[in-house]
Amino acid sequence: MIDVVSVKFKGRGKTYYFDPAGLTVPEGAQVVVETSKGLELCECVQGNHTVTDTRIVPPLRRVVRIATDDDLRIAELCKTREKEAFGIAEKKIAAHGLDMKLVDVECNFEGNKMLFFFTSDGRVDFRDLVKDLAGVFRTRIELRQIGVRDEAKMLGGIGMCGRPYCCSEFLNDFEPVSTKMAKMQSLSLNPTKISGCCGRLMCCLRYEEAAYEELVKTMPKNGAFVETTGGYGNVAQVNLLRQKVKVRMDGEDNSFRTFDADEVAAVPGGRPKPGEPLPHVLTVKPKPVPAETEAPEDDWMAPPIFAEDTAAPPADRPAEKRHESGRRRSRGGKKPAGREEQKQTAPAAPAEKREGSRSRGRGRGHRPSAQGEAPRQEQKQQRPEKRPQQRQGAPRQDADPAGGGKKSGGRSHRRGGRGHRRPGGGAGAAPASGS
Repeated sequence: MIDVVSVKFKGRGKTYYFDPAGLTVPEGAQVVVETSKGLELCECVQGNHTVTDTRIVPPLRRVVRIATDDDLRIAELCKTREKEAFGIAEKKIAAHGLDMKLVDVECNFEGNKMLFFFTSDGRVDFRDLVKDLAGVFRTRIELRQIGVRDEAKMLGGIGMCGRPYCCSEFLNDFEPVSTKMAKMQSLSLNPTKISGCCGRLMCCLRYEEAAYEELVKTMPKNGAFVETTGGYGNVAQVNLLRQKVKVRMDGEDNSFRTFDADEVAAVPGGRPKPGEPLPHVLTVKPKPVPAETEAPEDDWMAPPIFAEDTAAPPADRPAEKRHESGRRRSRGGKKPAGREEQKQTAPAAPAEKREGSRSRGRGRGHRPSAQGEAPRQEQKQQRPEKRPQQRQGAPRQDADPAGGGKKSGGRSHRRGGRGHRRPGGGAGAAPASGS
């Protein structure tokens, strides 16, 4: 085990190990380290810790010192020079007419070297450009061609997942990615869906590749002839994550059924020839019954706001009546059963009391007789019959035979409402015949 510190240059890219040389370096501190290019300023991403010997790439260089105020001031001057050099280099590239795209400029901490990164589709002859840049900056100039993935790593950005690019955050090296990985994960093979901003396949396609390779070993392929617990058929669809297989069953209906991975077994050699017996290759294992466990208590669950009414009503308490005897029932509704029982069980009231109550419930002009009120049926019989309607065309009498009565066409003898029409026809009244 070796004691090291982990650092990153410019806060991005690969993590490097350096020997602390007896210093206690806190995480996030700026340190000056010794590299093959000279002294460099970098950021400590992990303080003193130990790693195995196999993770160390010799030679292990040491940390010179923790950055001082002068070191930080020199780093600010280098950043200012990098911005100025970037603008001058772009003008020089346009002047020479070179087919190249400038990506970034790095200035050495010691100030004796400047490194220009660019991308291009092919080889570029930039010898004249180097001479012009060396004459302007009076230092050593180096131009380095990089790929599009390195460009995305240097510039950084936000991916389609909403997070910063993996290559600029934690990836140390670029690993090869193929469309086979996307096909195995049942992803769309549309290049715009599985490609990053750099135009290459996304690096995250490789993260779950090992898990999918293990799952594929236990699942049949699409179109394979399989034996299931419900019979034989061909695989129509496979879901690796859910461990489900959709099978087109043999038979007249050709129905589809879904089985678990352990309920399906592929028949070696495919479907047998007509006349040959179907082999039995499926071995069903009993599924373990999960033990019933109580759900753990959630400390963050909100307490109930309303108390639960768990008290039951007493058994000897009578049921509440919907309609009391003093209330008036709604028109058209059914009579409650309790009301009828009260009528049957209540004693008969005296005749005078019933008669008085009836008289109070009648209209204004009602006068009870001295002998009492007759039953309603008798009153209906005693009512005078309605006057028969006059036939159409019969003469109308305006006065009574005595000659001193009111006219029959008066208000008291008018039938119906305002809109009533006489059977004689027309909305107007029939002409009165003179006597």
